Amino acid sequence: MPLRLLIADDERLFRQSLRTLLETARDIAVVAEAADGQEAVVKAKQTQPDMALLDVRMPKMDGIKAAKLISAVAPRTKILMLSIHDDDEKIVSAIRAGARGYILKDTDRADFIEIIRHTHAGKSHSSPYLAHLTLDETWRLDDSSREERERRFLDKYGLSDLELKVLHLVAEGLNNEEISRLTHVARETVKGQLKGLFRKLQVKNRTEAAVLAVREGID
Repeated sequence: MPLRLLIADDERLFRQSLRTLLETARDIAVVAEAADGQEAVVKAKQTQPDMALLDVRMPKMDGIKAAKLISAVAPRTKILMLSIHDDDEKIVSAIRAGARGYILKDTDRADFIEIIRHTHAGKSHSSPYLAHLTLDETWRLDDSSREERERRFLDKYGLSDLELKVLHLVAEGLNNEEISRLTHVARETVKGQLKGLFRKLQVKNRTEAAVLAVREGID
């Protein structure tokens, strides 16, 4: 059985081009298209696809709200977000809403298809185009307290207490000035903390750091 896919994007040309690209793979079948978030939810409920590709920013209903509703009306559908930028703050909200990760729209064709296959199969993927920091379901089943998870996280990545606090604030979407005010350290110090934090977590930017916090259950 081919992997049944829903594509939701408000740009018709991109949506149609993506469909053509994906259907070159014999194991993928696009069963529905949607031009906005509301239509995506309706089509997902009707077709119950294996996966849904949702643009983060769409009219009528954005990808975040659509992801939440699709998770409710089609609980077996795995969701990946589509975005132009890998520092889109909405990506983190989408991950919290149930998305498994995201793909940048300028991703190489072969990588794009492999990310879809790996996500459907529940496997990780090392492509730089995917937040390989996709949700790890194991922490959801973890009965340990938040404090215990944080302690394991600190040990795992070698973070200081200040770096962990900065990560929490990044996951909340705060900018450097707001982080500086809440942590009572200079903005230049915050910049240094972020640089060291990204290096230790092996991420490129604030979005990936925040997604990792969500994945580990310490956001």
